Amino acid sequence: MARIFDVIEYPDAMKDEIVHRFPETGFGDFRIGSQVIVRESQSAVFYRDGQALDVFGPGRHTIATANIPRLIDFIGKAFNDRTPFPAEVYFVSMREFVDKKWGTPQPIIVKNPGMGLGVALLQGFGTYSFQVSNPQQFVTQIVGAQGVFRTKDIENRLRDVLLSDLTDLLGETGAKHSVLELIGLVNELGAGVRAKAQDHFASLGLTLKTFLIANLKPSDKSAEELRAMGMLDMDTYTRLQAADALRDAAQNPSGGAGLTAGIGAGVGIGNVMSQTLQGMTGSGNNQKTPEGGSSNMSIPDVMTPSEAASFLRVSEEDVVAAIESGDIKARKLGKAYRISKKALEDFLSG
Repeated sequence: MARIFDVIEYPDAMKDEIVHRFPETGFGDFRIGSQVIVRESQSAVFYRDGQALDVFGPGRHTIATANIPRLIDFIGKAFNDRTPFPAEVYFVSMREFVDKKWGTPQPIIVKNPGMGLGVALLQGFGTYSFQVSNPQQFVTQIVGAQGVFRTKDIENRLRDVLLSDLTDLLGETGAKHSVLELIGLVNELGAGVRAKAQDHFASLGLTLKTFLIANLKPSDKSAEELRAMGMLDMDTYTRLQAADALRDAAQNPSGGAGLTAGIGAGVGIGNVMSQTLQGMTGSGNNQKTPEGGSSNMSIPDVMTPSEAASFLRVSEEDVVAAIESGDIKARKLGKAYRISKKALEDFLSG
């Protein structure tokens, strides 16, 4: 049986609905002269045969060939413009959808030159808000023939866009600022992401109203977790393992016993550690001296704890703790320790 509607409206507040189709399924038989009531926070897109014929703003509208000029091409002038015709009305919420959550499911790698490993792993979270700016474009391009389209139906796509732009911006900004400076630039980074994402949102008929970074901090994930996610190469992984082992030794009440075993278990082979240490100097085993000869410049023959720490990429205190526990052999001259190249290599090779 045909359904003829004289009044078409959707009085719901649409708190989590972006679009509601009337009727939700099939099509409605509307009369020329039917009333369309649009609330203040809504727009209504009028469709027939899959084509958008008009967009109504807030107020009461009468369906007639005068306000839908193309309609006459479909139904003609029969029956004094009172002919029922199949059509749909999509009510679109024009309110701002706020407090939508975003977060980094995996750490974002950024450059951190001159500190630690030269890279940092950042995690963050916050909120964003958006609003429909072009109802017809949004319905046509995104909603299609769905009866109800809610915020959850598009949130994953929007978060992916925002995280992509945040990663891109951190890569650009990280080349100019240290990680500590980045953490203090959350307002500037938020504004940058908002500017970057606007074109993509506009292509969907949306406007990104706000993007707020509530927290940005170094990741607390372990080296094993990061490597399992494919975010660390072997070189970076082994360096992190060495640093973690030295840190654990320094915190061990028994004085760091088992330090070398811990590193060996984490890395698997001691030789990889030695090769990694040489790679950190950027030199290799054979370098030309100014006189044209060759010499091993990877590790000095004798080092202070501070110099050894710089090669291991850990703190001087961690090296001293390893010396005092017996894991790294060193000579004590007065109050100072000296470490030989062989002692450091023996330590790394297990």
